[in-house]
Amino acid sequence: MQSQNRFFDDISKVLNGLAGTVAGVGREAESGARERAKEWFGGMDFVSRDEFEAVKEMASKARAEADALKKRLDALEKSGTVTPATRKAAAAKPAARKPAARKPTAKKTTTPKSGS
Repeated sequence: MQSQNRFFDDISKVLNGLAGTVAGVGREAESGARERAKEWFGGMDFVSRDEFEAVKEMASKARAEADALKKRLDALEKSGTVTPATRKAAAAKPAARKPAARKPTAKKTTTPKSGS
């Protein structure tokens, strides 16, 4: 009887040690996999969540501003201040306007006086 209890005690100690070893190996494998994944993803050009959210917010604001400007332009067209033709002409012109070229002016010439 005594030997059976000791046998079971030894087996339980071995199994507990094995379970701890397996858990340690699992943690080590997970840590190594995470490290390799970080290295692999770190080489790629991914953005962080904060950067993504910031750009997303900027795009949302730009879209809202563009919608507001479109509504304002539509209101101006309805009132007759701006016509669709002038709207298209303004869109076709470059943003930076060059100054108008100066026309050459006629210089006054003086004739020498003849002396007598």
